[in-house]
Amino acid sequence: MTEDLLWPRYAAPDDLAAIEAVPLQARGLPGSTYDLLVRAASRWPDRTALTVLPEAARWREPVRLTFADLLERVHRYANLLHRLGVRRGDAVALMALNCADLVPAVLAAQLAGIAVPLNGALAPAHLGELLRRSGARVLITAGPELDPQAWAKVPELTGALDAVLVLRPTDAQAPAAPLPRLDGVLVGELAELSQDQDPSGFSGDEPAAGDLAAFFHTGGTTGTPKLAAHTHESEVANAWMIAANSLLDGDAVIFAALPLFHVNALVVTLLAPLFKGQQVVWAGPLGYREPALYGEFWSIVEHYGIAAMSAVPTVYQVLAQCPVGTADISSLRYAMVGASPLPDAVRAAFEARTKVTLVEGYGLTEATCASARSFPDAPRPGAVGQRMPYQRLKVVHPESGAELPAGQTGLLAIAGPTVFACYVTGRDAQGRPVLDGLGKLVDGWLDTGDLARLDADGFVHLAGRAKDLIIRGGHNIDPAVIEDALLTHPYVTGAGAVGRPDPHAGEVPVAYVTLAPDAEVSEDELRRWAAERVPERAAAPKSVTVLAAMPVTDVGKPYKLALRADATRLVVAEALAGQGFGNEVDAAVEDGSVLVSVTLGAGDREAIRAVLDQYALRWTWSPATPGPVAP
Repeated sequence: MTEDLLWPRYAAPDDLAAIEAVPLQARGLPGSTYDLLVRAASRWPDRTALTVLPEAARWREPVRLTFADLLERVHRYANLLHRLGVRRGDAVALMALNCADLVPAVLAAQLAGIAVPLNGALAPAHLGELLRRSGARVLITAGPELDPQAWAKVPELTGALDAVLVLRPTDAQAPAAPLPRLDGVLVGELAELSQDQDPSGFSGDEPAAGDLAAFFHTGGTTGTPKLAAHTHESEVANAWMIAANSLLDGDAVIFAALPLFHVNALVVTLLAPLFKGQQVVWAGPLGYREPALYGEFWSIVEHYGIAAMSAVPTVYQVLAQCPVGTADISSLRYAMVGASPLPDAVRAAFEARTKVTLVEGYGLTEATCASARSFPDAPRPGAVGQRMPYQRLKVVHPESGAELPAGQTGLLAIAGPTVFACYVTGRDAQGRPVLDGLGKLVDGWLDTGDLARLDADGFVHLAGRAKDLIIRGGHNIDPAVIEDALLTHPYVTGAGAVGRPDPHAGEVPVAYVTLAPDAEVSEDELRRWAAERVPERAAAPKSVTVLAAMPVTDVGKPYKLALRADATRLVVAEALAGQGFGNEVDAAVEDGSVLVSVTLGAGDREAIRAVLDQYALRWTWSPATPGPVAP
């Protein structure tokens, strides 16, 4: 491998063509995430790899691991997993807040078998189903000191488990409390049980490039999240695409605060830094969700010389309100943002406060992590970035599937080395993962579900989710145009537009917003603001509702079905009340659509039925007191 081939110039949009003139296979990438770690440990054994903060208040008291330390710890943990029977096709679930032991545990799980990072905040039923689909029989989990809420769910998950390996907080000071016994399950601390394992190498079969590396749960809006399968080569390729950024050299220090059950944390802040031997400073277990972090953030940037960070818009919204004071934050030169639209007000406030340009990106779990990146010195307003090297992007017609020319909006599709290996739906009779594209993969092209257009330079301009289209009298309305109009208001920090059932038009647009702290603006003023700025009268929202926070799914993605349910509930309740009927109305998401439930009160039932039947919706009713009702 030559460094010239590994590190082409990649600092501006014009570099893409020269990069792709050399085939990806000729660049000599490591074959697996383990090979990537071994390469880093052999090149920079004594360089600091991880600096892990116990919590925000103790940011001056980190635990540090060199690259050699990290590799030894991965070997011990992987050898323990191998001793417990984990082999190449076996899954190892990991459910923990970030801590010093979780990083090597994830790498060890990918070395011994397949890592399955889980969000401990998911409901036990969802966690149990994800364990079942993955086939995991070993669970590495936060113990009662690190995450008591997640630990309380463990007894409900042990039915199919052989072992529960417990993680303690970073730099835990007090002796550990005795762990409870679980019938038929080995329970013990990961660090303690692995002490006698060989740190010099792995005793099992090392993974190959095409082997499965991880199952990440992803995005559904209802029910149990899906499990997307990544291979070692897809993770390594995407990590290289990120590391190839010429703006960050080996001395750059990366800040990490997203949870490791998120692909961004794994690919952007764990694997990519291994390529250049970059130090990663990991925040405390709550990451960006720890309120105390924001009061210390600029001091942390100065002390550790943070050069790059990655976060969602709400993080930058808060940081924009945190005075820098006397802290020298000149080291920070690359602040990446993604996962949801970036309001112009948030961008302007953050950049005014810090003089650091926010750099947008785009990606999804099914394409490993990142598929488009922006350039701080070459802004492209309205775009989330240019496609990354060796990834192919196209826009197709939502119905015919025909490819559309540059500038036209349609469904965004991705192909190339980072596209996932399908969803995991369970295990076959031989215990092997069952993989199914579930309609998202066609001839190697991944349907992202996102509406977008591509410009001539390969930059992606998102236009909302295809399934979020509002259809008013047969006219398609992109909710993004309403959201963009509202986000221009100086007090609006978040916006979501959805269709509300209408007896005449089928649907009409309504919107929900969140506001900056202490903002004083009426919902009617916001409605007028949007009406004056949307590109067409049909898109003017009929109402704007202020929320304390936008609903999100268990994996942190915007949850528009909850907004649709609320809008549906309100319009049905108003319609019934307008007829003088005293009925309680509720609406919930069931099987991916909204179901209205009416508790009968005053009013003729046939007249109530006539009101409900005006709308294209699913509904049911029940008596206020027990008794049969026949709709």
